Amino acid sequence: MKTTQPTTPDPGSPPATSLEFFNTVLADTDADGFVHVGDRFDDELRYLTRFSGPDRPYAFVYTGSKATATLCAPRLFHEQAQTEFIDRASDTTHRQVRTEQVGEPAGIRAVSTLQAAGISDGTILVPQQIPHDAALYLEQAGYELRSTDAVTVQRQRKTPAEIGCLRCVQQVTAAGMAQAEKILAESTEKNGVLRWSGAALTTEVLRRQINAILAQDGVQPAGNTVIGAGSSAADLHFTGVEEINAGETVLIDISPRGPHGYYGDMTRTFVVEGDGGWERRAYVAVEAALDAALRQLAPGVDAATVHEEAAAEIGAYGFPMVAEEGEIGFTHGTGHGVGLSLHEPPILSRETPLESGMVVTVEPGVYDPDRGGVRLEELVLITAAEPGYEILAPYPRSITPTHSR
Repeated sequence: MKTTQPTTPDPGSPPATSLEFFNTVLADTDADGFVHVGDRFDDELRYLTRFSGPDRPYAFVYTGSKATATLCAPRLFHEQAQTEFIDRASDTTHRQVRTEQVGEPAGIRAVSTLQAAGISDGTILVPQQIPHDAALYLEQAGYELRSTDAVTVQRQRKTPAEIGCLRCVQQVTAAGMAQAEKILAESTEKNGVLRWSGAALTTEVLRRQINAILAQDGVQPAGNTVIGAGSSAADLHFTGVEEINAGETVLIDISPRGPHGYYGDMTRTFVVEGDGGWERRAYVAVEAALDAALRQLAPGVDAATVHEEAAAEIGAYGFPMVAEEGEIGFTHGTGHGVGLSLHEPPILSRETPLESGMVVTVEPGVYDPDRGGVRLEELVLITAAEPGYEILAPYPRSITPTHSR
């Protein structure tokens, strides 16, 4: 199958984050600055700096007196920091890279940056996840720390450039799903077991085929290609090896990460040579729940309402609306935000007003540990235009796999 090739934006060029929102945050809280410390695995720090290295702690400091953002990078990464943090930025924030004090803890470098900006005391905002030692260095230097979720809130509303990145990786996610569906459609049954390319078809074979398509388009599986068959399809995070049998549910959840750091997320459930029993009834219930949830999406709608509608629809088909993992029924929330983190706010089971620009999954499911699991998942953008949402990279839904995607 021919893979859809994303063209804009370039998935290798992450969008710069405008840092001007800090001016309002500092003014509203009467704070003197903001500090975060982490490494390239900290999604919040990557959002603020677009700096993709190194894997040891570095500091980000924003001071309100002159609207200055400072990245305290290791000396060997100066050129990379200059490119990713400064050259790709277009906001009015004054940005600088500091590489002095190499070898000092990132918290000490943050203190030095504040002092160089003329801030020797006062209130400094920090995220909840700032490392303990960095917080201690700041407190010992005489600063009063106050926790803030301002960056988390800011990340929920995606910019057009971010939406473009999400759309690109979701297009590749759809291509991976198409490969999986094609393989299932080509499979034949022998003694109850599906066979493909001359051998028994397993969840691992299917996973490798999907991941090859993702890698072909420069997207990393990131260990997130979850495939369950039969009873393992009721395991929300199954990455083991199972033979795939005719008549059982095959749940495929693909959540890769692009080189820009943004994720895709899509789930489909298929049955090869099903008898139309439990799995068909579960599929009809889940698809109805998905459609009911989608109809609720619009700016201003409480996110919890989306979950309530999905759960009510599942209950209407005779499945338990609320169940614990390992029990029969709907065992999880209806969806979550997606961006630089695979799971981030807003959470669709919590009381949060949806806003235009948010990107969320909608993924109801029904599970039975003895029979299998059915889940369908769309990645959607909340919009001001009717009907209130847009599915990023639409992909057909069908319980029976076909060759023609």
